[in-house]
Amino acid sequence: MMNLYNQFPVLDLHGFDRDYARIMIDDFIRDCYIMRSKKAIIIHGIGSGVLRKTTQMVLKKNPYVVDAKLDIFNAGQTIVCLKERC
Repeated sequence: MMNLYNQFPVLDLHGFDRDYARIMIDDFIRDCYIMRSKKAIIIHGIGSGVLRKTTQMVLKKNPYVVDAKLDIFNAGQTIVCLKERC
């Protein structure tokens, strides 16, 4: 089975606490922007929803993020659309 998201950078937050996840997400998004990625995937899992909520909160405040939505095929990950770098 082919993974449609193989071409995008991925950050897996499994095992992280909320505070460390915030730092990792911001660093990851900045690095993706610098590398001129148009999209990125953040895997937060389903669980209690703490990492999902943290992910959404951090992405809303990030200046490099155009849009972020839960993957319709996998509620345990968020697809992030990034601004294009000039």
